[in-house]
Amino acid sequence: MKLAFSTLGVPGLPISDVVRLAATHGYHGVELRTHPEEPVHVGMDLSERTDVAAEFKAAGIEILGLAGYARVAAPGDDGPVIAEIRELLELARDLGAPYIRVFPGGGPDQSPEEADATAARRLGTAAEYAADLGVRILLETHDSHRTGADAIRVLGLVGHRQAGALWDVMHTWLGGEQPPSTFAALSPHLGYIQVKDIASADDTTPLPLGTGVLPLTECVELLSREGWDGWLCWEYEKRWYASAAPLEGLLGAGREHLSRLLNESA
Repeated sequence: MKLAFSTLGVPGLPISDVVRLAATHGYHGVELRTHPEEPVHVGMDLSERTDVAAEFKAAGIEILGLAGYARVAAPGDDGPVIAEIRELLELARDLGAPYIRVFPGGGPDQSPEEADATAARRLGTAAEYAADLGVRILLETHDSHRTGADAIRVLGLVGHRQAGALWDVMHTWLGGEQPPSTFAALSPHLGYIQVKDIASADDTTPLPLGTGVLPLTECVELLSREGWDGWLCWEYEKRWYASAAPLEGLLGAGREHLSRLLNESA
């Protein structure tokens, strides 16, 4: 498996510094939070996109994916959501990223069936465009669809190779789903996995990997046993928790922890 980290952990950090951190601490790739307050966003012109891609390529670091904020199950018209996904897909193509992340985002007044159908309809439409660009859309286990069982209801309706899953281990755990159940549901569709650690269900402030309650050891053992060889991406949610320790000082130990889990499970 290859290791990455998300720029959610280093909010606003210039791309040159992001690349340096990845190279210095032995990460193979980076997931780029894609938002107007970050260096990478859909408003970039072509020359800026070319420069970012070249900087990563020169350092031998891969851009794993773009973490966007489109909400595919959200109430409302399809048009704006599909347009947002298309912009993300085009940016991913220009940067050479194989994946974009979308959220479910179902509303409290929707029935599960309505939310599933809305998400599947939009993903099915966007997946056709994604196929032309060579990028996959990954539905994250999050908010209204936080478990693998929730996500597979949508992906099963879509039935398109370019629509897959992003497994966030915190949200499936918070949803009460055990890792074997999540993997069984998502494995045919799995793009990559976001790992993290927290103190408890009531305190989700990010912690250094291996110091909290999330079942990281079990997840890595399961993935190794099943022969899965994709990406593990550390999503340290510093952007949302100002009191959390800076990620820069934790990256080395985090990579060592994941490497140790991988070696022990081999």
